Amino acid sequence: MEKALSLIHKFYPDDTDLRQLLLLHSRQVMEKALTVCEKHPELSLDRTLVLEGAMLHDIGIFLCDAPGIHCHGPHHYLLHGTLGGQLLRAENMPQLAQFCERHTGTGLQAEQFQRLNIPIPELLRNDKSQMALTPQTLEEKVVCYADKFFSKSHPERERTVTQTAESLRKFGETCVDTFLHWATLFE
Repeated sequence: MEKALSLIHKFYPDDTDLRQLLLLHSRQVMEKALTVCEKHPELSLDRTLVLEGAMLHDIGIFLCDAPGIHCHGPHHYLLHGTLGGQLLRAENMPQLAQFCERHTGTGLQAEQFQRLNIPIPELLRNDKSQMALTPQTLEEKVVCYADKFFSKSHPERERTVTQTAESLRKFGETCVDTFLHWATLFE
């Protein structure tokens, strides 16, 4: 936890509304993800990795343009994961970088970037075999799953499984189906 907090303070040095929102959201996701770890010892999840991945999954939001959540960077918000991944790779944390890169929706397809006229992230451009940024490990799936219950736009509430599934429809039915499969597995 200390390593994650020190990185958050490095990239968010001032005690601003954005840093407070990031910390609140990250802790909400962490608590929900750790609850999954506790409820499912049979999954043999790496609790430390889940904790750090949950705390750092959104570290790139300050680089994006989302004024409603205090973000005033130059990039489209859908790129916050790949931008956060770049930050963590520069810190020599490639495993945690993957939590950033793979948590949006239930994973993003190259076609989703194209459809929205957003530059396809370098990760997808450089590896033609990788057509999506989707969670691969159980730990990544748990953090991605936990993240879906909390919106930074409405940090005061936790969505239900039904509300969360409905909020994911904008990413397509495959995304909803993936989330509902995770709900079956993790709840």
